[in-house]
Amino acid sequence: MRNSRIGLIAACFFTLVSAVPAWAADVPTREAKKAAPTVTMDPEQLIRDTVYNELHDHEGHGYWQYSVLKKTSSELDQLQQVETTNGPVHRLVAVNGEPLTNERRHEEEVRLDELLSDPGKQRKVREQYADDEKRIGRIMQLLPVAFLYEYEGLEGENYCLSFRPNPAFHPPSIEARVFHAMQGKVYVNARWKRLARLDGHLIDNIDFGYGILGRLYKGGWFNLERAQISQTDWKTEVLEVHVAGRAVLFKTIAKDTREERSGFREVPRDITMSEAKRMLDGEYDLTRRVSLPAPPAR
Repeated sequence: MRNSRIGLIAACFFTLVSAVPAWAADVPTREAKKAAPTVTMDPEQLIRDTVYNELHDHEGHGYWQYSVLKKTSSELDQLQQVETTNGPVHRLVAVNGEPLTNERRHEEEVRLDELLSDPGKQRKVREQYADDEKRIGRIMQLLPVAFLYEYEGLEGENYCLSFRPNPAFHPPSIEARVFHAMQGKVYVNARWKRLARLDGHLIDNIDFGYGILGRLYKGGWFNLERAQISQTDWKTEVLEVHVAGRAVLFKTIAKDTREERSGFREVPRDITMSEAKRMLDGEYDLTRRVSLPAPPAR
Protein backbone atom coordinates (compact mmCIF):
# COMPACT_ATOMS: atom_id res chain seq x y z
CA MET A 1 0.00 0.00 0.00
CA ARG A 2 1.19 3.52 -0.77
CA ASN A 3 0.60 5.49 2.45
CA SER A 4 2.40 8.78 1.73
CA ARG A 5 1.54 11.45 -0.81
CA ILE A 6 5.10 11.59 -2.07
CA GLY A 7 4.98 7.82 -2.63
CA LEU A 8 1.92 8.41 -4.76
CA ILE A 9 3.79 11.10 -6.68
CA ALA A 10 6.64 8.77 -7.56
CA ALA A 11 4.14 6.12 -8.60
CA CYS A 12 2.28 8.66 -10.76
CA PHE A 13 5.50 9.63 -12.53
CA PHE A 14 6.11 5.96 -13.33
CA THR A 15 2.59 5.29 -14.57
CA LEU A 16 2.47 8.44 -16.72
CA VAL A 17 4.04 6.46 -19.52
CA SER A 18 3.11 2.95 -18.56
CA ALA A 19 1.44 0.86 -21.09
CA VAL A 20 0.83 -2.27 -18.88
CA PRO A 21 -2.77 -2.20 -20.06
CA ALA A 22 -3.05 -3.08 -23.72
CA TRP A 23 -3.46 -0.34 -26.33
CA ALA A 24 -4.57 -2.47 -29.27
CA ALA A 25 -7.84 -2.80 -31.15
CA ASP A 26 -9.26 -3.07 -34.62
CA VAL A 27 -10.91 0.36 -34.65
CA PRO A 28 -11.13 3.17 -37.22
CA THR A 29 -8.25 5.65 -37.04
CA ARG A 30 -7.58 9.02 -38.52
CA GLU A 31 -5.01 7.67 -40.94
CA ALA A 32 -2.51 10.16 -42.33
CA LYS A 33 -2.27 10.59 -46.05
CA LYS A 34 0.10 8.13 -47.66
CA ALA A 35 1.83 10.88 -49.62
CA ALA A 36 5.29 12.00 -48.56
CA PRO A 37 5.15 13.90 -45.22
CA THR A 38 5.36 17.67 -45.43
CA VAL A 39 6.88 20.21 -43.04
CA THR A 40 3.83 22.45 -43.39
CA MET A 41 1.96 20.19 -40.97
CA ASP A 42 0.27 21.55 -37.84
CA PRO A 43 2.01 19.94 -34.81
CA GLU A 44 -0.91 20.60 -32.46
CA GLN A 45 -3.39 19.03 -34.88
CA LEU A 46 -1.12 16.00 -35.29
CA ILE A 47 -1.11 15.52 -31.52
CA ARG A 48 -4.90 15.90 -31.35
CA ASP A 49 -5.34 13.27 -34.09
CA THR A 50 -2.86 10.94 -32.37
CA VAL A 51 -4.63 11.26 -29.02
CA TYR A 52 -7.96 10.59 -30.74
CA ASN A 53 -6.56 7.39 -32.22
CA GLU A 54 -4.98 6.24 -28.97
CA LEU A 55 -8.09 6.92 -26.88
CA HIS A 56 -10.40 5.14 -29.31
CA ASP A 57 -7.97 2.24 -29.46
CA HIS A 58 -7.83 2.34 -25.67
CA GLU A 59 -11.61 1.97 -25.38
CA GLY A 60 -11.71 -1.35 -27.26
CA HIS A 61 -8.25 -2.89 -26.94
CA GLY A 62 -7.41 -6.52 -27.51
CA TYR A 63 -5.57 -8.92 -25.21
CA TRP A 64 -2.14 -10.48 -25.52
CA GLN A 65 0.36 -12.89 -24.04
CA TYR A 66 4.01 -11.79 -23.95
CA SER A 67 7.36 -12.06 -22.21
CA VAL A 68 8.51 -9.34 -19.82
CA LEU A 69 12.04 -8.46 -18.69
CA LYS A 70 11.86 -6.14 -15.68
CA LYS A 71 15.14 -4.63 -14.48
CA THR A 72 15.54 -2.66 -11.26
CA SER A 73 18.68 -1.47 -9.49
CA SER A 74 18.84 -4.77 -7.61
CA GLU A 75 17.22 -7.47 -9.74
CA LEU A 76 16.35 -8.68 -13.24
CA ASP A 77 13.06 -10.57 -13.40
CA GLN A 78 11.71 -12.53 -16.36
CA LEU A 79 7.96 -13.07 -16.48
CA GLN A 80 5.29 -14.47 -18.75
CA GLN A 81 2.09 -12.44 -18.74
CA VAL A 82 -1.41 -12.88 -20.16
CA GLU A 83 -3.91 -10.01 -20.32
CA THR A 84 -7.55 -10.62 -19.44
CA THR A 85 -10.64 -8.43 -19.08
CA ASN A 86 -10.13 -8.56 -15.31
CA GLY A 87 -6.47 -7.63 -15.42
CA PRO A 88 -3.15 -9.31 -16.18
CA VAL A 89 -2.07 -12.71 -14.89
CA HIS A 90 1.68 -13.29 -14.73
CA ARG A 91 4.16 -15.94 -13.70
CA LEU A 92 7.75 -15.28 -12.65
CA VAL A 93 10.02 -17.69 -14.54
CA ALA A 94 13.59 -16.50 -13.86
CA VAL A 95 15.56 -14.12 -11.63
CA ASN A 96 18.89 -12.61 -12.65
CA GLY A 97 19.09 -15.01 -15.58
CA GLU A 98 18.65 -18.11 -13.42
CA PRO A 99 15.60 -20.44 -13.37
CA LEU A 100 13.52 -20.32 -10.22
CA THR A 101 14.45 -22.60 -7.37
CA ASN A 102 11.94 -25.26 -6.36
CA GLU A 103 10.94 -23.07 -3.42
CA ARG A 104 10.29 -20.01 -5.62
CA ARG A 105 8.33 -22.10 -8.15
CA HIS A 106 6.17 -23.38 -5.30
CA GLU A 107 5.61 -19.80 -4.07
CA GLU A 108 4.50 -18.75 -7.55
CA GLU A 109 2.12 -21.68 -7.79
CA VAL A 110 0.61 -20.85 -4.39
CA ARG A 111 0.26 -17.18 -5.34
CA LEU A 112 -1.56 -18.00 -8.59
CA ASP A 113 -3.80 -20.59 -6.93
CA GLU A 114 -4.75 -18.05 -4.25
CA LEU A 115 -5.55 -15.48 -6.94
CA LEU A 116 -7.91 -17.87 -8.69
CA SER A 117 -9.61 -18.98 -5.47
CA ASP A 118 -9.90 -15.62 -3.67
CA PRO A 119 -12.54 -13.17 -5.02
CA GLY A 120 -10.96 -10.41 -2.93
CA LYS A 121 -7.58 -10.79 -4.63
CA GLN A 122 -9.27 -10.90 -8.03
CA ARG A 123 -11.17 -7.73 -7.19
CA LYS A 124 -7.93 -5.99 -6.21
CA VAL A 125 -6.31 -6.94 -9.55
CA ARG A 126 -9.43 -5.81 -11.41
CA GLU A 127 -9.54 -2.46 -9.58
CA GLN A 128 -5.84 -1.81 -10.16
CA TYR A 129 -6.30 -2.62 -13.84
CA ALA A 130 -9.27 -0.23 -14.07
CA ASP A 131 -7.29 2.52 -12.30
CA ASP A 132 -4.40 2.08 -14.74
CA GLU A 133 -6.77 2.27 -17.71
CA LYS A 134 -8.30 5.50 -16.41
CA ARG A 135 -4.87 6.99 -15.69
CA ILE A 136 -3.70 6.29 -19.24
CA GLY A 137 -6.78 8.06 -20.58
CA ARG A 138 -6.21 11.09 -18.33
CA ILE A 139 -2.57 11.41 -19.36
CA MET A 140 -3.36 11.10 -23.07
CA GLN A 141 -5.96 13.85 -22.74
CA LEU A 142 -3.29 16.15 -21.28
CA LEU A 143 -1.01 15.94 -24.32
CA PRO A 144 -2.88 18.45 -26.55
CA VAL A 145 -3.32 21.07 -23.80
CA ALA A 146 -0.39 20.75 -21.38
CA PHE A 147 2.42 21.26 -23.92
CA LEU A 148 3.54 23.35 -26.86
CA TYR A 149 4.99 21.49 -29.86
CA GLU A 150 7.47 22.17 -32.64
CA TYR A 151 8.05 20.00 -35.70
CA GLU A 152 11.65 18.71 -35.74
CA GLY A 153 11.59 16.55 -38.89
CA LEU A 154 10.97 13.03 -40.11
CA GLU A 155 12.94 10.17 -38.53
CA GLY A 156 12.32 6.91 -40.36
CA GLU A 157 8.57 6.39 -40.45
CA ASN A 158 7.89 8.85 -37.62
CA TYR A 159 7.28 12.55 -37.27
CA CYS A 160 9.48 13.98 -34.51
CA LEU A 161 8.07 16.81 -32.39
CA SER A 162 9.73 18.55 -29.48
CA PHE A 163 7.49 19.54 -26.59
CA ARG A 164 7.72 21.91 -23.64
CA PRO A 165 5.29 22.96 -20.89
CA ASN A 166 2.46 25.24 -21.99
CA PRO A 167 2.60 28.22 -19.58
CA ALA A 168 -1.14 28.82 -20.08
CA PHE A 169 -2.00 25.36 -18.74
CA HIS A 170 -2.82 25.05 -15.03
CA PRO A 171 -2.51 21.44 -13.81
CA PRO A 172 -5.74 20.27 -12.15
CA SER A 173 -4.14 17.42 -10.18
CA ILE A 174 -0.88 16.17 -8.70
CA GLU A 175 -0.58 13.72 -11.56
CA ALA A 176 -0.97 16.51 -14.13
CA ARG A 177 1.48 18.70 -12.24
CA VAL A 178 4.23 16.10 -12.50
CA PHE A 179 3.53 15.47 -16.18
CA HIS A 180 3.41 19.20 -16.98
CA ALA A 181 6.89 19.70 -15.50
CA MET A 182 8.53 17.75 -18.33
CA GLN A 183 9.86 18.48 -21.77
CA GLY A 184 11.28 16.24 -24.47
CA LYS A 185 10.35 14.67 -27.79
CA VAL A 186 7.39 12.70 -29.08
CA TYR A 187 7.50 10.49 -32.17
CA VAL A 188 4.29 9.82 -34.12
CA ASN A 189 3.96 7.25 -36.88
CA ALA A 190 3.47 9.29 -40.05
CA ARG A 191 1.05 6.88 -41.71
CA TRP A 192 -1.14 5.70 -38.86
CA LYS A 193 -0.82 8.67 -36.50
CA ARG A 194 -0.01 6.41 -33.56
CA LEU A 195 2.32 7.12 -30.68
CA ALA A 196 5.65 5.42 -31.45
CA ARG A 197 7.98 6.91 -28.85
CA LEU A 198 7.96 9.41 -26.00
CA ASP A 199 11.07 10.78 -24.27
CA GLY A 200 10.81 13.29 -21.44
CA HIS A 201 12.67 14.70 -18.47
CA LEU A 202 11.82 16.88 -15.49
CA ILE A 203 13.06 20.41 -16.10
CA ASP A 204 12.44 21.67 -12.54
CA ASN A 205 12.28 20.34 -9.03
CA ILE A 206 8.70 19.62 -7.98
CA ASP A 207 7.91 20.53 -4.37
CA PHE A 208 4.95 19.25 -2.38
CA GLY A 209 3.73 21.22 0.61
CA TYR A 210 6.33 23.93 -0.17
CA GLY A 211 9.01 21.27 -0.02
CA ILE A 212 8.05 20.16 3.47
CA LEU A 213 6.18 17.04 2.37
CA GLY A 214 8.70 16.16 -0.30
CA ARG A 215 10.35 16.89 -3.62
CA LEU A 216 11.03 15.22 -6.95
CA TYR A 217 14.38 16.30 -8.29
CA LYS A 218 15.02 17.97 -11.61
CA GLY A 219 16.58 15.66 -14.21
CA GLY A 220 14.39 12.59 -13.71
CA TRP A 221 13.58 11.03 -17.09
CA PHE A 222 11.63 8.36 -18.91
CA ASN A 223 11.61 6.63 -22.28
CA LEU A 224 8.63 4.87 -23.84
CA GLU A 225 8.88 2.91 -27.10
CA ARG A 226 5.93 1.31 -28.89
CA ALA A 227 5.71 -0.86 -31.97
CA GLN A 228 3.08 -2.02 -34.44
CA ILE A 229 2.68 -5.75 -33.80
CA SER A 230 -0.11 -6.38 -36.31
CA GLN A 231 -1.83 -4.42 -39.04
CA THR A 232 -3.90 -2.51 -36.51
CA ASP A 233 -2.33 -3.15 -33.09
CA TRP A 234 0.38 -1.24 -31.23
CA LYS A 235 2.00 -2.28 -27.96
CA THR A 236 4.63 -0.93 -25.60
CA GLU A 237 7.99 -2.65 -26.09
CA VAL A 238 10.23 -0.56 -23.79
CA LEU A 239 9.47 1.51 -20.70
CA GLU A 240 12.33 3.03 -18.74
CA VAL A 241 11.98 5.38 -15.75
CA HIS A 242 14.62 7.06 -13.60
CA VAL A 243 13.44 9.45 -10.88
CA ALA A 244 14.81 10.57 -7.53
CA GLY A 245 13.60 12.73 -4.68
CA ARG A 246 12.90 12.83 -0.98
CA ALA A 247 9.86 12.51 1.24
CA VAL A 248 8.94 13.62 4.75
CA LEU A 249 11.80 13.27 7.24
CA PHE A 250 14.27 13.12 4.34
CA LYS A 251 13.27 9.64 3.24
CA THR A 252 14.97 9.01 -0.11
CA ILE A 253 12.90 8.23 -3.19
CA ALA A 254 14.64 6.41 -6.02
CA LYS A 255 13.03 4.57 -8.90
CA ASP A 256 15.23 3.08 -11.61
CA THR A 257 13.40 0.58 -13.76
CA ARG A 258 13.49 -0.74 -17.30
CA GLU A 259 10.84 -3.03 -18.69
CA GLU A 260 11.00 -4.79 -22.06
CA ARG A 261 8.16 -6.76 -23.66
CA SER A 262 8.42 -9.18 -26.57
CA GLY A 263 6.92 -12.27 -28.18
CA PHE A 264 3.39 -10.90 -28.45
CA ARG A 265 0.69 -13.48 -29.10
CA GLU A 266 -2.97 -12.49 -29.33
CA VAL A 267 -5.45 -14.26 -27.05
CA PRO A 268 -9.27 -14.28 -27.11
CA ARG A 269 -10.99 -11.16 -25.77
CA ASP A 270 -13.10 -13.23 -23.35
CA ILE A 271 -10.18 -15.15 -21.84
CA THR A 272 -10.65 -15.85 -18.12
CA MET A 273 -8.03 -15.69 -15.37
CA SER A 274 -8.26 -19.45 -14.99
CA GLU A 275 -7.59 -19.96 -18.71
CA ALA A 276 -4.72 -17.48 -18.55
CA LYS A 277 -3.12 -19.40 -15.70
CA ARG A 278 -3.46 -22.71 -17.54
CA MET A 279 -1.97 -21.05 -20.61
CA LEU A 280 1.05 -19.96 -18.54
CA ASP A 281 1.32 -23.54 -17.33
CA GLY A 282 1.39 -24.81 -20.92
CA GLU A 283 -1.79 -26.79 -20.29
CA TYR A 284 -4.19 -24.92 -22.55
CA ASP A 285 -4.46 -24.38 -26.31
CA LEU A 286 -6.50 -21.22 -26.72
CA THR A 287 -6.70 -21.61 -30.49
CA ARG A 288 -8.98 -24.60 -29.84
CA ARG A 289 -9.71 -24.05 -26.14
CA VAL A 290 -8.86 -27.58 -25.16
CA SER A 291 -6.69 -28.97 -22.41
CA LEU A 292 -3.26 -30.20 -23.40
CA PRO A 293 -1.40 -33.16 -21.91
CA ALA A 294 0.30 -32.23 -18.67
CA PRO A 295 3.94 -31.18 -19.18
CA PRO A 296 6.63 -33.54 -17.89
CA ALA A 297 7.59 -33.18 -14.24
CA ARG A 298 10.44 -30.75 -13.63
